[in-house]
Amino acid sequence: MASWAALSPSIVEYFEGEDSYRCGYCKNESGSRSNGMWAHSMTVQDYQDLIDRGWRRSGKYVYKPVMNQTCCPQYTIRCRPLQFQPSKSHKKVLKKMLKFLAKGEISKGNYEDDPMEPTMEDTVAGDFGLINKLDIQCDLKTLSGDLTESFDSEEKKKGKSPKKGESNEFIQSQDIEEKLGSGEPSHPVKMPMAPKPGKGADLSKPPCRKAKEIRKERKRLKLMQQNPAGELEGFQAQGEPPSLFPPKANKSNQPKSLEDLIFESLPENASHKLEVRVVRSSPPSSQFKATFQESYQVYKRYQMVIHKDPPDKPTVSQFTRFLCSSPLEAENPPNGPDCGYGSFHQQYWLDGRIIAVGVIDILPYCVSSVYLYYDPDYSFLSLGVYSALREIAFTRQLHQKTSQLSYYYMGFYIHSCPKMKYKGQYRPSDLLCPETYVWVPIEQCLPSLENSKYCRFNQDPEAVDEGRSKDPDRLQVFHKKAIMPYGVYKKQQKDPGEEAAVLQYARLVGQTCSERMLLFRN
Repeated sequence: MASWAALSPSIVEYFEGEDSYRCGYCKNESGSRSNGMWAHSMTVQDYQDLIDRGWRRSGKYVYKPVMNQTCCPQYTIRCRPLQFQPSKSHKKVLKKMLKFLAKGEISKGNYEDDPMEPTMEDTVAGDFGLINKLDIQCDLKTLSGDLTESFDSEEKKKGKSPKKGESNEFIQSQDIEEKLGSGEPSHPVKMPMAPKPGKGADLSKPPCRKAKEIRKERKRLKLMQQNPAGELEGFQAQGEPPSLFPPKANKSNQPKSLEDLIFESLPENASHKLEVRVVRSSPPSSQFKATFQESYQVYKRYQMVIHKDPPDKPTVSQFTRFLCSSPLEAENPPNGPDCGYGSFHQQYWLDGRIIAVGVIDILPYCVSSVYLYYDPDYSFLSLGVYSALREIAFTRQLHQKTSQLSYYYMGFYIHSCPKMKYKGQYRPSDLLCPETYVWVPIEQCLPSLENSKYCRFNQDPEAVDEGRSKDPDRLQVFHKKAIMPYGVYKKQQKDPGEEAAVLQYARLVGQTCSERMLLFRN
């Protein structure tokens, strides 16, 4: 696993121009537009900075909608978990889960019409088209050989043999060779793509603790001793609060916190047992490998029942590329969360079997939700809403150790698509201004969105993109066995179209990422 201090750089291939393709939201045959790049590897900090500029990943493909041209503008949305209070409908979902776990009760009613439960068929239609199109194996042996020759040559010039451990530079170069030799695209491919989905103590009185609460505390401490890791790379039993949220003294006039509602105590003879396990998906942990087939079968059933896919369509390859493969480097800095940063699957185990999986990225400042799939037999539990609430609670838990990790990114908010407006109900939340890349409270954005699909949310007419590309010559390029600034690279090029493509890339990723990431040019 990479350390915080010696990471290989992000390596990306930018696909020149803009693609037009069928929109998964309004069904316009050529109305959806985006820019994209293939990420061979990417640091979590680079990806954090990219999503803060409107980018998002699907597998290893990273894309950014052309906001002022696309038919259904997709605004990056983030929730502020530290100030989050569940709404009435959120509480209803949590109580429904508790009743099912405690007594096996199944709520009556048409849960499919629950406005908080998105139908994901439209949101990911383009994703599956993309995965199918990218379900190829490109021959990168030549590129890998060039890299090896390049780094060997550099070592010979220094009079050294390239042994691992002699220098950080060589270790990094070896990482680059491994990433670029991984059998992924090394040439532009046309990319059809549509993005998808507390109680306080009464200080005037001594705290009063009931016998039931004392028993809960003893049971919780016993569980902590048996499994101190809690939810991270392990399990968290329903009805047992994570160690970072101990039981609090009662105060009847205070609303219950999210944790109070999620981890409400269950009876000893509860009908069902729910556990949440967070396992690293890339690189795959032993827990991930051991549960891969079971997880895939849940995904396959989800696709067949919810999306009406034929049995041979949701392949292992599609599942792996879309929901398991990730360009994010696993990072474990001492001041980071116990589980580290990178890509994970949050598995929901009911009575010893997986019923749902939330695909998430844990980044320096946020938990980013990628996707959710679940066993259709449990649709009555509103698992889309329930998992979002669990992920918000998980973000709050991670924040306790890593204070800067304090946001929950929900992907894209599409105001023009009624099915996708549900994300705005997790308050407080912010939308990203598509021109200046500052965050604006959603309440301030909604009036403008009622009048126009595309909006600049920053009300200061003089404000500009502070992170814009100001010096493209400092952009880092990997070309013909060498890493060089764009200022050197462009002197070697005669193709007039080359500069336009590189400058477009620099404008979209911003100055900071353009100087850190390596742009591979063929």
